[in-house]
Amino acid sequence: MERTLKSKEDYLQHFAPQDYAKTYYSLSLGTSSENTILTFSLKNLHKVFILDGLKGDTLIDIGSGPSIYQLLSACECFREIIASDYTDQNREEMQRWLRKEPGAFDWSPVVKYVCELEGDREKWVEKEERVRRTIQQVLRCDVTQANPFSPLVVPPADCVLSTLCLEAACKDLPTYSSAMKNVGSLVKPGGHLVLVASLESTFYMAGQNRFFCLKLGQEDVDEAVKGAGFDVVWAQLGQLIYSLDVCNNRSIYALVARKKM
Repeated sequence: MERTLKSKEDYLQHFAPQDYAKTYYSLSLGTSSENTILTFSLKNLHKVFILDGLKGDTLIDIGSGPSIYQLLSACECFREIIASDYTDQNREEMQRWLRKEPGAFDWSPVVKYVCELEGDREKWVEKEERVRRTIQQVLRCDVTQANPFSPLVVPPADCVLSTLCLEAACKDLPTYSSAMKNVGSLVKPGGHLVLVASLESTFYMAGQNRFFCLKLGQEDVDEAVKGAGFDVVWAQLGQLIYSLDVCNNRSIYALVARKKM
């Protein structure tokens, strides 16, 4: 049976950013499970940031991976975005896109889709430039540490966003609950936490490599969020699954929570 990778060292050695991005974020023509889940996330992030008006000075994105899709709506609502990831190669892949280097992953189909949600598909070049201006730091983070940015000290933000990260980074529920508190500590009192989580999955693929995913129910996420000092103010459950050879999830869960004062 194929080995499931789960350690921090496994991620540093075996996680391939472009393989991961091509699998989940290509937004190819036609309908695929991966496209459906990506557009679910984009529509909900559009609702949270653009339609519902969640905004502020600083947003921290925890576990960005090599991805910028999750920041396409947020960049319109925050003066500064701090992106972050545990692996060197994911941070470098994001930097390649920020620097417009040849061979960087092409996010333009996803950017055009979000611009269409916002009412003008043709503004996608302007949108890419806004993302590049707004992402002002790409930091190393480890959600299992009390200060995920240690030894750096980052001031608490108006909003912390995390998509498809914690369930991949945590080996069990106690670790997940602890990580949620660590991430929650980065939010100002009265600020917001925005999550997108894959539910009931035990693995996901990045290229030919199979990575561990913590099997979570909706109630597990809610309890961890509340335990970190937040009140859930909005949630959306999508009965959407990835292709079975890619990930064995049962649904996708998006939520917004407000930190108690």
